[in-house]
Formats: sequence, structure tokens, C-alpha cells
Amino acid sequence: MNDILTIWSEWIKPSAGLPTVQWSILLALAAASGHLVNRYTGLPKVIGYSVIGAFAGLAGFTGAVWPLKGTGLFLLELGVAVVLFEAGGRIPLRWFRHNPMVLVQSLAESAFTFLAVHWVLGLMGVRATVAEPLALLAMAASPAVLARVAIDTRAAGPVTDRALVLSTLSTLYALTICSARAGMMPRFETGLANTLYPVLVVLGLSVVVGAVLALTLRTALRVMSPTSENTAILLLALIAASSALAANYGGSAPLSALLGGMLLKQLNPRPWSWPRQMGTASSMLTMLMFVLVSVVAAQANWNKPVAGVVMALIAARMVAKVAGVGLGNVGSGASWKQALWVSLAMSPMSSVALLLVSQYVAASSALGPEIAGIALPTILTMEILGAILATVAIYRAGESSRPWEPLRRNTQPGTLNES
Repeated sequence: MNDILTIWSEWIKPSAGLPTVQWSILLALAAASGHLVNRYTGLPKVIGYSVIGAFAGLAGFTGAVWPLKGTGLFLLELGVAVVLFEAGGRIPLRWFRHNPMVLVQSLAESAFTFLAVHWVLGLMGVRATVAEPLALLAMAASPAVLARVAIDTRAAGPVTDRALVLSTLSTLYALTICSARAGMMPRFETGLANTLYPVLVVLGLSVVVGAVLALTLRTALRVMSPTSENTAILLLALIAASSALAANYGGSAPLSALLGGMLLKQLNPRPWSWPRQMGTASSMLTMLMFVLVSVVAAQANWNKPVAGVVMALIAARMVAKVAGVGLGNVGSGASWKQALWVSLAMSPMSSVALLLVSQYVAASSALGPEIAGIALPTILTMEILGAILATVAIYRAGESSRPWEPLRRNTQPGTLNES
């Protein structure tokens, strides 16, 4: 493929450069693939995006080189920030006051995931300085993938809502701890004070940036219509600016956007829908983010020893999330079957995990490549497999408003709507 691109670059002289042409064609193929996958299989479009990106990465696509830096890294941060801002805007903090067991459930599944993955990786011979970052990465589910699955399946209900909330909270924990621990590399310091101080710094700075973002948007919404395209442009510009500021001053860009969305929800509790212009821009940015993740993750060194560790990590993560969600299910208001579907819906990993891996790689030239060597294949696998599992969970929970032909043909009448 590199030879073809070299020949191509000799005779095509686009004004914006060859990478622009490459990415334009790649995104067009991803959009068509996502549509066809959704139309003919009922699976979410994100699978088509990821498959096209993976093929491009395996074929030697040069438009995104690992480790990410510059424009590619900023676009990934911006895409994650936009998705997490929207996810944070769905979480009313008052809900936790009326149903505190949801927080217990969230903490239980995240703690179980960290401990189980760390233990299994130790059994596989992975040293502790590599196993710990991977276990922290495993905590984070993907609100971006789950939100796209919910949109494509037209899902609504308690399982979908709880899975989105738990995925967002697990992402919050992972972003806070991983960003702090990455700053302590290449030598992980021990002790309670050495561990808590960086976490509090990252969280505090992100809270400040998120609060400024929320207050600015709250002020804007007093004089601007939520359905205006100018409001959409303002929102995107402010998220981009806050992302750059948070990263520059030692906070976390995605974390500040997530906290900003949560704070705005409290300041402006009335639901407001994103205008059509924002929806189109957000969809384009999200598709670019999924393709970028799969292109980069496919560039990992795939071999049998790594495959064994990746499969063990994925298995431990899935079992731990089922156990954690199930344990925290007592008193949470959900049935045991719903808890199973929630845990399966939290299977995907994607852009947040890749962004955290890039932080580890930037922080340590020694440990970073080892972490990435296991994390990248895991992310690509769970971006695709996780989306499939989330789709199955939503349909099995009976929360999709559209039938899924493969499931309807293989189940008895009446089982589709079980909860």
C-alpha cells in the first residue's frame, strides 16, 4: 500500500495535501460501510467504521501514525470531549441522592474490574508496572460506542440508561486515576500521599475548567436559543478551548468536558436537545474518532503471546463487570437479568482507552510501548466485539423500538421483550 501511495503522490497535487485526500476517501468508505452494516445485519454503524479503519491500519495507512501527536491527538481529544460532555449532560446528580445504590454499583464494578484484570495479568507473567496501567484502562467502558449503539437500535429503557450512566462513571474514574498515574511515570511512586496528591491535582484542575465551561454555557443559554446553529458553534468552540486549556495546565481535557456537562445539567436541569447542526458535526467527529482509533490500534504488533494476554484480559474484564454490577444490584431497583444486560452493554472499549494509552506512551519511553503492545489489540477487539455484545444486550432487554431479524429468527415468540 505504501508503494501505491508513493506513486499516487507523484501525480496528484491537492491544495490541502495528500493526507486530506486519503482521510476524505477513508471516511467516505467508513460512512458507506457503516450504513451497509446497519442496513443488512442490524448491527450498529460503529462496527462498519471500525472494520474499515482496521483494514486501513493493517494495510499500512500512513494518515495516522502511532504514537499520536499534533493534530491527530487533538482531534481524538476533541472527539472524546464532545462525547463525554454530552454523556455528562445526561446524568442528574439528584438521581444519586434518591438511588445511592447506583454509585455503589458503579464503584463495585470498577473495583472488581481493576482487581481481576491486575490479578490475571500477574498470572500471565506481566510485570506489575505494566499490569497496573492496563487494569486501570480496563475499568473504562465506552460511552461513545454505547451511545451510538443506542441511537442505531433506537433503544430506551432502564438497562440502556443505567449502562450509559455506569459507563460514564467508570470513564470518570479511569480518566482521573490514569491521568494522575501517567504523570508519575516512569517510576510509579507508592504510598497514600504520593498516590492521592496527583489524583487531586488532576481532578481539581479539571473541575475548575469544567465549571468555567458550564458557567459560560449557562450564561449563553440565557440569551441564545438552544436550537440555534450559533449556539452549536459556540458549544463546539468552548469545548475545544477548554480541552486545550485543561491539557496545558495539567488537567484532563476529556474529564473537564465530562464534569462540565454534569455541572451544566445541574445549573440548567431542563432538557435541551442539541440542534441539528450540532448533531451533524458531532456525528462526523464521532465517526472520525472511531476510524482513527481502529486505524491506530490495528498498527499494534499482533502475535500469539500478545493474543493470549489480550484474551485473558478481555475475559477477566467481562467476568469482573458482570460480578461487580451483580453485586451492586442489591437495592438498586433493577432485576438480576437487567444487571446481566447492563454489564454486557458496558463491554465496549474505544477512544477513551486509546487516549489514556497515548498518555502513558508520552510519559514513559520504556513502559509506554509495553502497555500499548497489549492495550491496542484489546481496544480494537473490544471496539468491535463490545459493540456486538451491547447490541445483543439491548435487544435481549427488549429496549429497542425496532426488531432485529437475526435475534427474532433464533428466539421463541415472546422472549424478545424479556427484561
